[in-house]
Parts: sequence; structure tokens; C-alpha cells
Amino acid sequence: MALKVAIVGLPNVGKSTLFNALTQTAAAQAANYPFCTIEPNTGDVAVPEPRLDALAAVIPSKEIIPARINFVDIAGLVRGASKGEGLGNQFLANIRDCDAVAFVARCFIDDDITHVEGKVDPLADLETIETELMLADLESLEKRVSNLEKRAKAGDKESAQTLRLVQLALVELNAGRPARKAVVSAEDDKAWRMLQLLTSKPALYVSNVDEASAATGNEMSNMVAERAKRDGADHVFISAQIESEIAMLDPAERAEFLETLDLAEPGLNKLIREAYHLLGLQTYFTVGPKEARAWTIHKGDTAPQAAGVIHTDFEKGFIRAETIAYEDYVRLKGEAGAREAGKFRQEGKEYVVQDGDVLNFRFNV
Repeated sequence: MALKVAIVGLPNVGKSTLFNALTQTAAAQAANYPFCTIEPNTGDVAVPEPRLDALAAVIPSKEIIPARINFVDIAGLVRGASKGEGLGNQFLANIRDCDAVAFVARCFIDDDITHVEGKVDPLADLETIETELMLADLESLEKRVSNLEKRAKAGDKESAQTLRLVQLALVELNAGRPARKAVVSAEDDKAWRMLQLLTSKPALYVSNVDEASAATGNEMSNMVAERAKRDGADHVFISAQIESEIAMLDPAERAEFLETLDLAEPGLNKLIREAYHLLGLQTYFTVGPKEARAWTIHKGDTAPQAAGVIHTDFEKGFIRAETIAYEDYVRLKGEAGAREAGKFRQEGKEYVVQDGDVLNFRFNV
């Protein structure tokens, strides 16, 4: 499962600097003028997972394979983007392919970096972005209503369902609220996602703060945190500038650099952890002499569903999952010790996988 997060914001809020730092590349041009990002940049990043190193050390495993996360750097939006201002529409379309949206708000003052609106106001920035996404959703939905009504009247059940959901979304959008505020039933979830609404995607607010505020945040990031709480979104503050400096260091130097800044971990770790929480994701592990590997699944997934992430044949032919909790695996030095201590379990098709489970699947080919 490849998690894909769009990084969205006004020009010059630090999106591309953050993207470059996260992906440890210079693929996205970070320049002090609007629209320096012409095509969406996608970066594939390893998910930091200290438990994986501990598991690999038990065997030991020859190779360590972490889970992956994709970040997409979307070019800076401006007021009027939904009507094609700036480079608007082509970039709005790129967001639709993502699982979640990280709204980057500028929470630092720097006279050398211009602001497209002429002043630094993170809440106004977020309002501009959200408004443009809502307007784009409104335009998309309103174009579909007439055709859906005709098909629904003709007895097309699928069109009737879609029309009902379109109207549900329009109620929220016309009231100035994002589509994610709509209450959607479990049976409508798939059809709802098929609408591909920009404002229905889970939202993460990212406050880009100055270096001095990297450990504690600042007054502006606190305001963004309050806005996130009000909107039911997640929030994290991060210094894109510091992250870009960390990206240039080797692991030993990174630890020393973080200590001097009174930071327990890189901002990347916080960002990914919040993204996982936002989408209801968790990790399980497979461990052997050849490799120790982390796999991403949704919370609530059963053992067969978890097996299917490795290969569809594993899910189709699932027999059982041999299961050891992460803490037991490390403490008891692997499978043999877990068996002896009675911590090795045989779980069937109804078992709901827990975060950190070490699994081995038995299946029929």
C-alpha cells in the first residue's frame, strides 16, 4: 500500500523546500517567485520505523525493507485557481490522485522571501486554499447533476446513489464547508470516494515555522493548530529549513544536529506519523534471515487482508497466520523463545491484525 500525500499551499510558503528535504533530493526547484514548480514532483520516501531495526537484529536479517510513502509537491495555488488563475486547474487535478492533503501554512517572517498576498497570515492562506478547492468541487459537481438526474429517473440505481451523494456534498459546499464534513454511511463509502472530491480527502495542516520555533512552535503555528482542531484536521509544525539541512547530513551528524536544536526527531517522522494517524494506518512485520520488512495496512484489517498486501494469492489461499507481538518477539529473542514462553499464536481468518504484529502466513497455492 503506497500512501500518497499532496503537499499544497500558496507560493513561497516552503512547500518545495519541505518536499526537497523530505525526499532528500533537489528535484523540486525552490525559488523565490510564484509557480517555480511547473510539474508535480513525486518523491518516494522510506517510513522511519525503529522497530524494524530491532527485529532485524534478532535474526539477524540480511536486508531491511521499510514501508514507503509518496509525497507529491503541487505547484503553488493562488486566489482564483479554481477559475484557472496562476497555473490553477492543472494542479487541482493532480490532487485528486492523492490519499490525503497536507496544507502547508507559512508561519515565519522573512523579509527576503516575498508573500504572494503581500503579508504573512497563515489562517488567511489556509482559507484561500480551502476556498479554491471547494469552488473546484462545486463546479465539478454542478456539471454532473443534470445528467445524473436523467439517469436516475430512468431507473439507474447507481446514478441514483451518485446523485444522492452529489447532493449531500453540495449541501456542505454551499454552506462554505469542505465535503469531508458530510456524514457518509459505510455502504456509500466506495461511491463517495469515486466522486474524487478535493475537499473530501483527509486534511493535515503543516505549519512551516522558523528555526527558532522548531522545537516548540510559535504564535502563528498555535493559531493553525486551533484552526485544525476546529476543522477536525490533524496538525504538525515543522521547520522546512531545518529539515533541508538535516537531509544533507549523515545519520551520525543528524543525531548531533538534532540534539543541538533540542529536537527529539526529524520533522519527517512527525509528519509521517500524523499522516498514518490521519488515514487510520498501521504497520505489521515479516522477519526472516533474508529480510525484515514493514507492511502498511488499515487499522481493523483482518489477517487475510494483511496477507493480501504481500500478494493476492496469500489472501485467496489463506489458512492461518502465525503471530507474535513485536514486544514479545524482541524480548524473547525471536520465534523459538516466543513458542517456549507461550507467546506464539495461531490466528484464523477473523483475526484483526494489531500494530506491530510479526506475522508468518500459511496458505494454499
